[in-house]
Amino acid sequence: RHRRSVASHTVCGRFVSTTPPDELASYFQVDANGVETPGTDGDDRPPGRYNVAPTAEVFVVYEDGDLRRLDGFHWGLVPSWAKDLKIGNRMINARAETIAEKPAFRRAFAKRRCIVPADGFYEWTQEPDPTKPGKQRKQPHFISRPDGEPYAFAGLWERWRGDLNGDGTETEVRSTTIITTTANEPMAELHDRMPVMLAPGDWDAWLDPTNADVDALGQLLVPAPPRLITHHPVSTEVNNARNQGPQLIDPVDPPPVNEQLGLV
Repeated sequence: RHRRSVASHTVCGRFVSTTPPDELASYFQVDANGVETPGTDGDDRPPGRYNVAPTAEVFVVYEDGDLRRLDGFHWGLVPSWAKDLKIGNRMINARAETIAEKPAFRRAFAKRRCIVPADGFYEWTQEPDPTKPGKQRKQPHFISRPDGEPYAFAGLWERWRGDLNGDGTETEVRSTTIITTTANEPMAELHDRMPVMLAPGDWDAWLDPTNADVDALGQLLVPAPPRLITHHPVSTEVNNARNQGPQLIDPVDPPPVNEQLGLV
């Protein structure tokens, strides 16, 4: 019997963001005057995207003083001490086990925590390629909540200021990373890790910038209950980040086992 190869690479490297900002603001109890208009340049705008990739602008829920806000942030954390934005390409995820110690994350963990809303995300397994006997291909799977509600991924955020255009003008970039932990039982079929998914009862404590109890906060960074996970294989169109559209999350039938194994 064929057994798929479970991935151990970066988790949650693509996700779905289709819930409109006003609905996200209501769901995450964002203050009425805390809703910004994320995105300004066409395809980089957060709403309605079925294949969000690193370095894109993504929705983030965070607190600024006593105000809970929703705004667009660069996906890929850029620490304030970084020379440029490139370091963010390697910081789309932060491991829950090490964020309290790693220089890139520990200050943000103490003071700048956030929620990254997602309507689902993709993970890949290695499957036999039916068109190339003996070879494998990357098979994407879509993971979402059975009730259709958004996930509340635990995240961190940072402010970076620097000369982006080489003209001496200082620009501020706000960036974010998604925290990951060990996989629960249904996710373990696809990957050995998963995003941390915060329960509504934990949002206030997580977002409160004055909450410095890192031990208690660390206890929130655990695998989600299995009931929050459903998944199915989807089209390999997802493999190209330029592809968009609702068809990307439609279930596809995997090839028959005999065809997978090159026996027909």
